Amino acid sequence: MTEATNPLLSPSALPYGLPDYAAIRPEHYLPAFRRAFEEQLREVRAITAVRSMPTFENTLVALERSGELLDRVAHAFYTVSSADATPEIQAIDEELAPLMAAHEDAIRLDSQLYWRVSQVHAQLDELELDAEQRYLVQRHFREMTHAGAALDDEAKTRLTELNKRLSTLSTAFEKNLLNDTNDLAVLFDDASELDGLTSGELSATARAASDRGEDGRFLVGLPLFSGHPYLSSLTVRESRRRILEASLSRGSRGNANDNGAVLTEIVRLRAERAALLGYPSHAAYITADETAGSPDAVERMLRDLAAPAARNASREAEALQEIIDATEPDPFALEAHDWAFYTEKVRQARYDIDTAALRPWFEAERVLRDGVFFAAGQLYGVGFTEREDLGAYHPGARVFEVHDADGSAVGLYVLDLYTRDSKRGGAWMNPIVSQSALRGTLPVVVNNLNVARPGDGDPTLLTLDEVTTLFHEFGHALHGLFARVTYPHFAGTNVFRDFVEFPSQVNEMWILWSEVLDNYARHFETGEPLDAAIVERLRATEAFDQGHATSEYLAAAWLDQAWHSIAAGAEVDDVAAFEAAALSDIGLLNPLVPTRYSSTYFAHVFSGGYSAGYYSYIWSEVLDADTVEWFRSNGGLTRANGDRFRQRLLGVGGSKDPLEAYRDFRGRDAEIAPLLKRRGLDADGAAGV
Repeated sequence: MTEATNPLLSPSALPYGLPDYAAIRPEHYLPAFRRAFEEQLREVRAITAVRSMPTFENTLVALERSGELLDRVAHAFYTVSSADATPEIQAIDEELAPLMAAHEDAIRLDSQLYWRVSQVHAQLDELELDAEQRYLVQRHFREMTHAGAALDDEAKTRLTELNKRLSTLSTAFEKNLLNDTNDLAVLFDDASELDGLTSGELSATARAASDRGEDGRFLVGLPLFSGHPYLSSLTVRESRRRILEASLSRGSRGNANDNGAVLTEIVRLRAERAALLGYPSHAAYITADETAGSPDAVERMLRDLAAPAARNASREAEALQEIIDATEPDPFALEAHDWAFYTEKVRQARYDIDTAALRPWFEAERVLRDGVFFAAGQLYGVGFTEREDLGAYHPGARVFEVHDADGSAVGLYVLDLYTRDSKRGGAWMNPIVSQSALRGTLPVVVNNLNVARPGDGDPTLLTLDEVTTLFHEFGHALHGLFARVTYPHFAGTNVFRDFVEFPSQVNEMWILWSEVLDNYARHFETGEPLDAAIVERLRATEAFDQGHATSEYLAAAWLDQAWHSIAAGAEVDDVAAFEAAALSDIGLLNPLVPTRYSSTYFAHVFSGGYSAGYYSYIWSEVLDADTVEWFRSNGGLTRANGDRFRQRLLGVGGSKDPLEAYRDFRGRDAEIAPLLKRRGLDADGAAGV
């Protein structure tokens, strides 16, 4: 296949290098990858063939220039494989996984290349390099060492075998999960079974059923996490039970999509790999190159938070049982599928807030333009123009051009809002084109969510949780859009895993910020603003139900650590028993509060990039909560504040040690007190629901 017949082999002629997805067909991907692998290997051989002594230019800069074709092809493909994974794309992904792993190892384990990088690293203090250049040398040396470049040939051979097998298993885990999630979508025969849903939600379930050939019925799809947004409003208890039961059973039903054997092999091989690299566990291996530094630091934080969170969850459960006993004609014992429904009743009784009733004020287009984009404009001076002339990888994905206040180009933002069977669960951001001054590229980033698409003619009304998700993922997008670095290694969100969630969490603060909320929270029919008294009550509920929310999150973070603390040679035969023992150990084994992700559908750690790193969300939230305090103390939504945050944190991408960047922004290290207060875990915090 030639450049003339394969559009992936030549740079895209579209603005910002947006891949020409209209011209790309599935059969183009594997030949393009094979060509890209060959090209980068030639480029690396050219580096190691240089006879002169290693320098920053002939080694590090040359390495950064290599792989441009591979980056272009990989970004284009992996965007599609996560957001529109048709059976044909899934088959390509399965074939590609071990090839990609082998190629990456061929470079990062190359002894001659490692020698050259090591030589430059040894001379670092003698070289006249700027801060980004020095950090580039340090990171390449550290990352190659961490990956095993210093091992002998026999160990490298085994390491390559392990990496190839692990890549195959991770792909299988994601495929199984997608298939089982689709299979377990809950089908209802009558609208009465879904009493409590809004007309828009009901039309979305009818549309989903119709899309599967079930006209006249109603289909409830499953989000990635254990719970479901509908559980808070469904009045029929049996319907709630069916939905949660389906969610919790994903990947563990003993069928072709069962992930039990897949995940235990992943755990075993990760432990073996860690031992080969000189670490007692995969968790030790991962955290050694994160800001946490060690599993002990992670364990201390999780244990310190788990006890007060569990106590608060117990008090919350007591309050829920009381309302069941007082309001139900035939009282029953609270179960997990009841929690969200009766929590809303308590919320209404205590704060006079019905979160489901707020949806008419959260029409998706208005939230996007007058909320998400508006806040970014006020803070950073950027503007967004929809480019309907530019097509993305799926008809449902929209493209926006982003400009700075002076009219200069920032990049492209792609939004893919709605769920579909070919899209993996959850929400995420990824780059389609990475920014680099060395390569002369500006960023193209995409946000994917999984909002149910309503019937034709019905508005898309978001839940408050979905509004939060949109603001959160857009925080990642801003990080990707604003980073301005020379070297592609540092582009966008290429920072330590336990720092990457920080900018996205910070962006959530604007959801209830008066200037922003007043601008977007308008009734979709009348245009009336959300009542100020309701807004105040919403703010008063910040620590409400945080025992439950914190417990389910910590349970998942602890499961991740438990699986990845297993030493090489250890075997786990019973996934459910292992989970129970791990959660009991930290005091979070509570049938009323299922872990946010059970192991067999824990995509973050078994098919994503968060293995031994799911703690990152709470770790980053320490920085986030401290940053929110800074914004509040310094005038809030101002260009001066936004410019400081953009220049000192978002703008540096991965080109600076993240904690050093934080100190540069904040003037000191982060303090944990604001996080404890936010989650109701401090001495004065709100316990119970």
